[in-house]
Amino acid sequence: MSQKTISVGIIGATGYAGQQLVWLLHQHPNVVINFVASHSHSAKQFSEVYRNYESFFDKRLINLEQVEERLPSIDLLFLALPHGLSEPLAKKAVDANVKVIDLGADFRFDDEEVFEKWYKTKHEDPTINQQAVYGMPELYREQIKAANIVACPGCYPTSAILGVAPLLKTGLVKPSVIVDAKSGVSGAGRSEKIELLFAELNENFKAYGLFSHRHTPEISQEMSKLLHQEVDVTFTPHLLPINRGILSTIYLDITERMTEAEVYQQYVAMYKDEPFVRVVNELPQISHVKNSNLCEVGVRVDEARQKVIVVSAIDNLIKGASGQAVQCMNLMFGLPEETGIHQLSMYI
Repeated sequence: MSQKTISVGIIGATGYAGQQLVWLLHQHPNVVINFVASHSHSAKQFSEVYRNYESFFDKRLINLEQVEERLPSIDLLFLALPHGLSEPLAKKAVDANVKVIDLGADFRFDDEEVFEKWYKTKHEDPTINQQAVYGMPELYREQIKAANIVACPGCYPTSAILGVAPLLKTGLVKPSVIVDAKSGVSGAGRSEKIELLFAELNENFKAYGLFSHRHTPEISQEMSKLLHQEVDVTFTPHLLPINRGILSTIYLDITERMTEAEVYQQYVAMYKDEPFVRVVNELPQISHVKNSNLCEVGVRVDEARQKVIVVSAIDNLIKGASGQAVQCMNLMFGLPEETGIHQLSMYI
């Protein structure tokens, strides 16, 4: 095991993704958490916000002014913020020779106009976005190793893209993909909203964001790169009355006859050496990946109709956010990729 020590700071530590990041990094053998920052809970101890951390992690939350003073003392800055807030902080970090991993959407898009259209926010310094690497190790491992800024993928895109990458790479797929995805409530964040009240969610199940969800262009961007042509994505997210997890059911048409065994072998061939993608014969379930950095993928093929259905499951807070961020950190600092995140699913 490498003895390299990475000093990190986390801004946005009190959101669900941020606290999951604290949980992972606090136990990481090569990481020292230099500071945690929060606008809404500044000056409180972290364990006052999340009481389960009491006596384990009691560091006091600092504000953004204090962050600037601390930047020279860290190697890596994690940003777990709403869109539009990461760019100025990332610029200050890069200017201070600090690497950045952003869990938000600010740097995920190749085309800045697409980001502006969907997020109603403009990049003030496009050069920052141009430096960013899309943080999906299964597709961009070597680029991540050399990156100064990594844009962690969204949770739904992680599940969808990993679910179809092996098929798209064959080129034997029609350029139209339907993604039907269901997420636990933590994906909606920790803010107070009527639609997230227990009485609104319990014993309920609903679709939302049809034709307007901001993860749609991100999914399309990466699928189009894999197929080497524009992919039309129809994406429908749903809210499940559970805390965490995403299950995506993805529909594709193939252009040549392939047996289910042949399609399955395409997945095995691409993912056989991937530590965090598990190709299974049985259909994936959220309980198989919950509280882990795993993505579980299964496929079914209607050979007569040349149709494929892919089922993909992840934990939205780990492989869909903080775990993937730590995976990228390990690559950026030359550590074994599985360090600190190689835990088994808790199942229940």
